[in-house]
Amino acid sequence: MLKVPDHQVAGHKGRDGMLGPLIDDSGHFYKPLQDDDRGSNEVAFYKSFSSNTEIPDHVRRFFPIFYGTRLIEASDGSGLHPHLVMQDIISSHLYPSIMDIKIGSRTWPPQASEDYIQTHLKKDRDTTSIALGFRISGLQVRGSKESETWKPDKKLVKKFTAKDVSLVLRKFVSSNTSVDTGMDPDCSFASAVYGGSTGILAQLLELKKWFEDQTIYHFFSCSVLMVYDKESVVKERNYGAEVKLVDFAHVLEGKGVIDHNFLGGLCSLIKFIMEILTGCDEDEEAKASLQDPKKNCNYTD
Repeated sequence: MLKVPDHQVAGHKGRDGMLGPLIDDSGHFYKPLQDDDRGSNEVAFYKSFSSNTEIPDHVRRFFPIFYGTRLIEASDGSGLHPHLVMQDIISSHLYPSIMDIKIGSRTWPPQASEDYIQTHLKKDRDTTSIALGFRISGLQVRGSKESETWKPDKKLVKKFTAKDVSLVLRKFVSSNTSVDTGMDPDCSFASAVYGGSTGILAQLLELKKWFEDQTIYHFFSCSVLMVYDKESVVKERNYGAEVKLVDFAHVLEGKGVIDHNFLGGLCSLIKFIMEILTGCDEDEEAKASLQDPKKNCNYTD
């Protein structure tokens, strides 16, 4: 049985008669191939990447597993349509918090048409892409209650400023996330999700190390997907924080040149997350100091 995924936070969502992705119960994600060059380009990338012996295994884990293409009934009811078949990254998470971040200050490939360039250049200027080297494309954050999810609509997400991005990255790892609350995010999950040897920061740094050397591909309009299961964090189980790269319709050959556009955006995102973790560490030290009477200036022996 194929169904429209509930966890789609960016791109075409396949609802209301729109062509969009589908998932099954076996951990597969079906992405409809676009009719223009973007569809064939994405298939070509997956085939190239899958067979490229220069890609180390520790880097491959950041990319969805590719299972080929398949002709299936489209989500919009228009009949059979070719789809990419990939690993459903979210299927292993029961209550996932997800963020889709488009990387690069330039999201258009150089060989694109003038109309395409102007359209996407305007998007890059109107969002934080040019200013920060990345922009948030969509997200959902699980609240403290099982039924509560914060999933801002596209119009709000497109208006995010640099200050908003910092706030949202903190809300993403907070226990007091809610649509209705005006409270500052408590970042109570930051050290568990962003920090540690297997956290999101460590994974991003591993990716950065590869991008500092790799000259095989240039990734335009590609996204970093960050996922974790808040319920597992609350219950102190394996929270399974994951980083994956998605959307490869505009990948070009690197031709021996480092992908500075993607690398710069990745470094900028890393800096934001590092600042959140540093702020959390300082908050913990301050709390510890207040709780320790010997460190309290009003303490007398």
